[in-house]
Amino acid sequence: MKKNIVLSILIVSIIMIGTSCKKYTPSYNPHNAIPRLVQFVLFTNSDLSTDNTMVTFTLAIKKPTGEVLWDSVLAPIKLKDIPSLDHPVFVEKFVPGNDPSLLKVGFFYTIENVGNSSFTVPFEVGETLKKVGFNFER
Repeated sequence: MKKNIVLSILIVSIIMIGTSCKKYTPSYNPHNAIPRLVQFVLFTNSDLSTDNTMVTFTLAIKKPTGEVLWDSVLAPIKLKDIPSLDHPVFVEKFVPGNDPSLLKVGFFYTIENVGNSSFTVPFEVGETLKKVGFNFER
């Protein structure tokens, strides 16, 4: 009886040690192991205090082909309500899927009764942080 208990403990111990000692290798690309982060900063140094024209901003992360990886539309605001650099609109976003390729990041905007425009900068391969400061001017 004592022999069976010792044998059972030995078998259970071998099974536990055998299953706990497996080495798991993470499947990740070492070139993009560090998350890529984009910081969007929107402000103006211009005096737009009397301009009631509406503007809609879209923040975006795109591939050079135009494929959108992420975008976010801000609520429409009057030009006079765009904040100064002292109190900017600040948004942080990690690149979806941690895409390591060359990207285009920035602001796309539509001014009421005027049209569309954009302010973009490249997010180069190997960069892990991109700060996109957009000083809006009319």
